[in-house]
Amino acid sequence: MKLLNFVVIGKNVDILNTLKRLIENNTGWTAYVMDDENELKTYLYNHPVDVIILSSGLPEFTEIGIKAYALCVDDHIKVIQHFGGGSGLLKNEIYSLFPNYEF
Repeated sequence: MKLLNFVVIGKNVDILNTLKRLIENNTGWTAYVMDDENELKTYLYNHPVDVIILSSGLPEFTEIGIKAYALCVDDHIKVIQHFGGGSGLLKNEIYSLFPNYEF
């Protein structure tokens, strides 16, 4: 089992909570959600993160900034954009980030 720590960032709290629930339905996966992207720097400084999921409502320049900052902090942090499509799509997006790992 691969243990993964997620940060999910977006502006719709209901969607963020749904993504948190979907992620945490997997053993060993934990998610922290934030609707204020300004929290990210402090959070990354204090917590290990494997995956940042960008959800709906973020301006494009904010998404670009998050991706660039994450790479500066740790080039092993994966960043994906997820704007819906169901739990199967979300899992496949996550699995594709770790092609050499058997889930």
